[in-house]
Amino acid sequence: MSPIEHEPQELSEEARVSFEAPQEDSSSPYRSGFVAVVGRPNVGKSTLINALVGTRVAITSSRPETTRKAIRAILTRDNAQLVLVDTPGIHRPRTLLGQRLNDVVDDSLSEVDAIAFLLPADQEVGPGDTRILGRLQNDFTRKGQAPDSPEAWRIPVIAIVTKIDELNRNQLVDKLIEIDQFGHFSQIIPVSALEHDNLGEVEKTLIESVPQGPQMYPEETVSEESPSETIAELVRGAFLEELNDELPHSLAVTVDDLEYPDESTEPVLARLSLYVERDSQKPIIIGHHAEHLVRVKKKVRTAVNRVVGRRTKLELHVKVSKEWQSDPKKLDRLGF
Repeated sequence: MSPIEHEPQELSEEARVSFEAPQEDSSSPYRSGFVAVVGRPNVGKSTLINALVGTRVAITSSRPETTRKAIRAILTRDNAQLVLVDTPGIHRPRTLLGQRLNDVVDDSLSEVDAIAFLLPADQEVGPGDTRILGRLQNDFTRKGQAPDSPEAWRIPVIAIVTKIDELNRNQLVDKLIEIDQFGHFSQIIPVSALEHDNLGEVEKTLIESVPQGPQMYPEETVSEESPSETIAELVRGAFLEELNDELPHSLAVTVDDLEYPDESTEPVLARLSLYVERDSQKPIIIGHHAEHLVRVKKKVRTAVNRVVGRRTKLELHVKVSKEWQSDPKKLDRLGF
């Protein structure tokens, strides 16, 4: 039985919890805008964005701090266009890289029309969530008004309760009540991105949260990322899947060159550098007889070919850049 068949009566009157399937209204004005997707590390931001757009735009992993850039995914419908900004998880930084990731979040929040604050249903609301909420309240509540009701927000701040497939119905109701009392959000939407449960309502609510405006990108565009940036993220994501806990968190990937031959039948040559911080980490990335490099190439082959638009050959070179996560010049060179 679906856990979102009707509205729990126990929720406060102020919180509007969305449970119904969206209905198209051809007479409604065209809407467009930017929605920042925020939350602690590893709460499902990238998974939700990929599910909404219908293709893999942002890499996903069970490891925290997977997202390192503000990935802009573009969702286009007949009546609207949303730019979903997948932000790095807000956290207490341990390195200069961590601080710069938090700075990326600051920039992403500076000019958005709405915010989707993800809270996982299978975890307790914790200090990290409280810290993020305080930050949002400081930036987006009306001056002189206590942040104790949905009307206090200057822009829509929508709580999206993820991973609801992990709970039974009674547990879900309790979680929604907890989150309602925690944040007094503009709306609360329960969703399971993996099960595609209530995704339509998330889409509808986000569209309604942005202002009337024109289409900003061609209909076929799904990301602002360049081919090189997309390929680098695909390769880094594949290593996250391949090595899991073995993978050094210090791995960075850059595309050094995309070489297009004159003959269209010849493959494009993509040269990539994989950076780690210590010599001892190189064999972890390479694997016995280069098995990890080989498997990653096979794993991303189809996706990379799709990005480039033709057959592509990958050259992966593992390099050491000592303490790059704390060196400002090295971070600059790596694009952070």
